[in-house]
Amino acid sequence: KKIFYTPRFESLKHVGAHVQRPLWASTSTKNPAYRDVLYAEELIGPDTVDTMPLETVQNFRDHGQVSTTIENDIAGAHATLAALEEIGIHYNQVTQQLQDEGVQKFADSFHQLFKGIESKKEAIQAAL
Repeated sequence: KKIFYTPRFESLKHVGAHVQRPLWASTSTKNPAYRDVLYAEELIGPDTVDTMPLETVQNFRDHGQVSTTIENDIAGAHATLAALEEIGIHYNQVTQQLQDEGVQKFADSFHQLFKGIESKKEAIQAAL
């Protein structure tokens, strides 16, 4: 909101700028002690995108609660981040590591895809 809902950004929208929409990827609940739609419900907000496995989609359709939840208890979120910082867990370091690992996984998958395509191309050429 500090960036995209300002007079400055409004002027940029008039020349084609778009709001950057956070993508919550694969928001299925792994812990069986949690509600099966917990993450899908807790990350609902304007200008956001959520991807989830089909089972989570079906569960959400069946019993999920639709509500703008992303801004619930912001003070509590700040308190949690401060508590983590106090015990040596640094938010910026953790998020950077997760981003780096995620990008590497996508890059690895991309390279594997092209290796597979190259192998099939070579097999087809050898058969000709």
